[in-house]
Amino acid sequence: MTPQELKNSILQLAIQGKLVEQRPEEGTGEELYQQIQAEKQRLIKEGKIKKEKPLPEISEDEIPFDIPESWFWTKIESVTYAVGNRENQIQTKEISPEGDFPVVSQGQSLIDGYTNQREKVINDLPLVMFGDHTRNVKYIDFPFVIGADGTKFHKGILVYPKFLYYWMIYASGQLRNRGYARHYVLLKQQLIPLPPLAEQKRIVAKIEELLPYVDRYEKAWNKLEELNKRFPSDLQKSILQLAIQGKLVEQRPEEGTGEELYQQIQAEKQRLIKEGKIKKEKPLPEISEDEIPFDIPESWFWTKIESVTYAVGNRENQIQTKEISPEGDFPVVSQGQSLIDGYTNQREKVINDLPLVMFGDHTRNVKYIDFPFVIGADGTKFHKGILVYPKFLYYWMIYASGQLRNRGYARHYVLLKQQLIPLPPLAEQKRIVAKIEEVLPLCEKLK
Repeated sequence: MTPQELKNSILQLAIQGKLVEQRPEEGTGEELYQQIQAEKQRLIKEGKIKKEKPLPEISEDEIPFDIPESWFWTKIESVTYAVGNRENQIQTKEISPEGDFPVVSQGQSLIDGYTNQREKVINDLPLVMFGDHTRNVKYIDFPFVIGADGTKFHKGILVYPKFLYYWMIYASGQLRNRGYARHYVLLKQQLIPLPPLAEQKRIVAKIEELLPYVDRYEKAWNKLEELNKRFPSDLQKSILQLAIQGKLVEQRPEEGTGEELYQQIQAEKQRLIKEGKIKKEKPLPEISEDEIPFDIPESWFWTKIESVTYAVGNRENQIQTKEISPEGDFPVVSQGQSLIDGYTNQREKVINDLPLVMFGDHTRNVKYIDFPFVIGADGTKFHKGILVYPKFLYYWMIYASGQLRNRGYARHYVLLKQQLIPLPPLAEQKRIVAKIEEVLPLCEKLK
């Protein structure tokens, strides 16, 4: 049960007469209703409120639920009168951040601002406000000025003000949502179950005894909801961290070492340079002890992305955004959230040196590309591993991109290429990927 559902249940029990016991010595709701009508006639006679047409009697068909025998069914316009009009209202532009009197409108906040217009102040308190457009309900027990059209302020006649307030919260929750159309036309059709005055006070006391517990429940609920939302993502990060630290699968001596693999990579890199397939680059400086971020297995080896991959694709493989179509022979890949941005038929721009891992220089998004494609925008970096298992490179890059400082829309590859790659033997890389892909679907199910 959500906190709001719990609060609704408490209000429903209160309005149905199930929150506190009935006491015969407190009289009946019908007796109170008769007193209210007598008081109403007195106020009309003294010119304090206007005389209105009598409301039709409530039929059996209108009654929504059972109430105690000592209660009485009525409607809001039979037991309240309206307070405030346009003379008590100021325009939005007249509201200030400071002033002598609060301004109340139908929005979410209790107070919208302040004014010094004393002549517009309402002092006939306490009142209950209903937002005709918003269905918001407020309890007003301080002098105020009306801040906008669409507010209905009700003064109870011999009705306990807080009982009226809680009834109106309950009733407004039952109303059909008409968007920004008026809702008071629906509210005034709702029936009020009227208990004796003393019982109204006891009901309010019980509600206000319980609501702090609901507030505590809500705080705990929100923490749990936040944890539940974060848990799959946090678990995924933890799995990747265990993988990158060599703690997800066991090490096997017969599979060799990361350093042996690194030497094979360098030999293969030299072959590719010699054949003119990739460009020769300046050798990277050796990794110092101070750079190492965490311990890895003895059989692994620390390196960097530019030592074990080469870049694929350039402006010749790129098309402009306006050239991307909803259909075509070849997918277009950019650095955004979606794997594919659209399609093109420009065969001459297609990249086939696959699979690749893409890093979004601005977005930090990472993608695994195992299909022929065309580049859709600037800011993408496509990496081809040299004797590195492509999916291991992919999962390392997801992990590493999550460690990068957010530079907004500035370039991030300058940070990524400084990150160290813990390099396991090739067979172990494959086993790590298999374990990751066994566990990650469970994280998705948790979402």
